[in-house]
Amino acid sequence: MGIGGSILLIAIGAIFAFALDVNLGWLNINVVGWVLMVAGVVGLILTTWFWQSRRRTVVQTVPAERQVAPIPQDRVVHEYREVRNPGPTV
Repeated sequence: MGIGGSILLIAIGAIFAFALDVNLGWLNINVVGWVLMVAGVVGLILTTWFWQSRRRTVVQTVPAERQVAPIPQDRVVHEYREVRNPGPTV
């Protein structure tokens, strides 16, 4: 049904239930309005529930040794560390 269709049913049901004062004899427009509003609310809840279940993501952790991307040999940068001796303590 979708969110738009559900909101449309709620709006039409509210118009039938609250705004119209028509007496058809065999059909009560107020009851039709309430039924349409309930159907719209149920459709809205189901639509949001299905959309929420579709948006779940699965997070997979990758071990650290597999996270390194291969680097072409012409772009290899050699890393070095410089350790300074603090000197004699006074």
